[in-house]
Amino acid sequence: MPRVGLTPALIAAEAAALSDERGFDELSLAAVAKRFGVAPPSLYKHVDGLAGLRREVSLLTVTELGDRLQSAAVGLSGPEAVRALFTAYRNYAHEHPGGYTATQRAPDPSDTEASRIYARPVQVIAAVLRGFDIPENQMVHTIRALRSAVHGFIDLEAQGGFRMPENIDESYDVLVEGFIRALERWPASATGRGTGHNTRHGTGHAADHTTPEGEN
Repeated sequence: MPRVGLTPALIAAEAAALSDERGFDELSLAAVAKRFGVAPPSLYKHVDGLAGLRREVSLLTVTELGDRLQSAAVGLSGPEAVRALFTAYRNYAHEHPGGYTATQRAPDPSDTEASRIYARPVQVIAAVLRGFDIPENQMVHTIRALRSAVHGFIDLEAQGGFRMPENIDESYDVLVEGFIRALERWPASATGRGTGHNTRHGTGHAADHTTPEGEN
């Protein structure tokens, strides 16, 4: 029997669940419509085609990830907060593989709502990193380094890239502890370029926070 009372939020939640099962790139209007027992055109009343559906899933999952990171780090500081962030990131990717993929897609810079939502996880990470002696003009570089470390490990793990018998969780712990040691010794000018500003965007970290280049 066709389901009634469809809303963008309900559709996004079902689409996110479907993307976890099949993969974010396999998401389709037809598959989501089938889950609700309706014809695909029925979804167009609520989402702007496939691109709109994927946008809604991305906004939902980025919000979820931001909530996870915030909850994990609350009340913590320094190394303990960093460990909590790394753990929350990886756990979310394990629990929501399709949703995690969606969080890695940068929003359209002209989409102010999406840019605002994508900025929240970045702000949580930045708040944790400010517990270390890192200059503000190095903050974006440090956030990028953290996200690259986390995502690289998660992606290799998801692709079956760790075939050696050593315990994968222990390998992740090594990554986390190594990153913490790096944070505790972060140089004043890690790039050797003086200002640490992002010349493409012009004003350093503020540009990345307001118009994230995928820095969710």
